[in-house]
Amino acid sequence: MTAIRHEAEVPLSAAGRRFDQTLAEMFPDYSRSRLTAWVKAGAVTLDGAVAPPRQLLHGGEQVRLEAELEAEVASQPEAIALTIVHEDEHVLVLDKPAGLVVHPGAGNPTGTLLNALLHHDPILAELPRAGIVHRLDKDTSGLMVVAKTLPAMTALVDMLSRHDVERQYAAVVLGTLVAGGTVDEPIGRHMGDRLRQAVRDEEDGKRAVTHYRLRERFRAHTLLQCNLETGRTHQIRVHMAHIHHPLVGDPLYGGGLRLPKRATPELTDALRGFRRQALHAERLSFTHPVSGELLSFEAAPPADFEALMVALRDDLAANGADED
Repeated sequence: MTAIRHEAEVPLSAAGRRFDQTLAEMFPDYSRSRLTAWVKAGAVTLDGAVAPPRQLLHGGEQVRLEAELEAEVASQPEAIALTIVHEDEHVLVLDKPAGLVVHPGAGNPTGTLLNALLHHDPILAELPRAGIVHRLDKDTSGLMVVAKTLPAMTALVDMLSRHDVERQYAAVVLGTLVAGGTVDEPIGRHMGDRLRQAVRDEEDGKRAVTHYRLRERFRAHTLLQCNLETGRTHQIRVHMAHIHHPLVGDPLYGGGLRLPKRATPELTDALRGFRRQALHAERLSFTHPVSGELLSFEAAPPADFEALMVALRDDLAANGADED
């Protein structure tokens, strides 16, 4: 546990407002629920006395906070290798491999990125979700940013909500597109399958926007660059399937096997052996939450993705542009 101590004066503008509401504004690094718990436990005093959370303020009172930051995460640390791209006192950027689940959950109580982070830096147990502010699907590879302090976590969550974090992906989809575009369709839980998301109407779904541009065309597949304007669960996978170009290998959204005529043996093997969605988070850019420096990182696709690209290119060279 980490001991914390803060002293501050209630602003005059807070006159007539509740104690707990004002505390959340005075100490934004801590959640409102945590501050309220500290108030009830007597760890926060108002002019030297314990006060109830709903007490109305006059402005000018002295607030003193003395508390212990207890562990927010109950999971156990595990020695799982991580590929660290950048690390400083406040943030950590990593290149997540395909196959690694981000959070413990049903069916995956251990062996997750969260467990690995707790082993890498035990102090992360004091942060909600061990500092994880966004996620990648289990079988999506690539870059993620993790907060190492509460101020950094608050700032990063705010940046993500304002869409101020640039996230760029490489995706291999079925079919041959002739141009890029934008999918602006709300996404929500699938009505008949709790494991899936789906395009829904505005009342049932949350706004989701994916921009995509053509990077390479093959005989029956296309390599796309996808940039997220929003960050919904399975967003790229759902949007690409919605426009009838699901990701290669996607088990949930229809990325089944499609072999062009006269496919080379190497391409046949590569497509049959690619048993995850062909999606890689290749670029991540954001403003450092403390220094204000613009940080930008890139991660090359993993070996299986690269092998698929080589097979697609070789097949195109061997057969020409026309599938038929």
